[in-house]
Amino acid sequence: MSEMRRGPYFCGIDAAMDVVAGKWKSLILWDLQEHGTRRFGELRRGLPGVSEKMLTQQLRELEEDGLVHREIYRQVPPKVEYSLTEEGSSLNAALESLGDWGTERIRRIGATKVDVGV
Repeated sequence: MSEMRRGPYFCGIDAAMDVVAGKWKSLILWDLQEHGTRRFGELRRGLPGVSEKMLTQQLRELEEDGLVHREIYRQVPPKVEYSLTEEGSSLNAALESLGDWGTERIRRIGATKVDVGV
């Protein structure tokens, strides 16, 4: 696995975007904030369209960046759960304003919002 990215960065937004770049990371963080601790299959069902390979990759990167905690239970069958770290929760708080802006944009332009309901 790669190590945590450490810049150099041009500004704080650059550093923040480094850890949430891509379509799925912010949605994974949102899902964990909304639903709490989740198993891999629960995350996958909550994010329609994400492939198993992409979800695995994004979770590993979020874990490496200290935003997601991965708990492995040594049992048969094996059980793995994902949850937000304190840093992941603080990032979600920062992303909340962006989400509010996006919700208003959806309304303003008349776009469709998908309800995943999982």
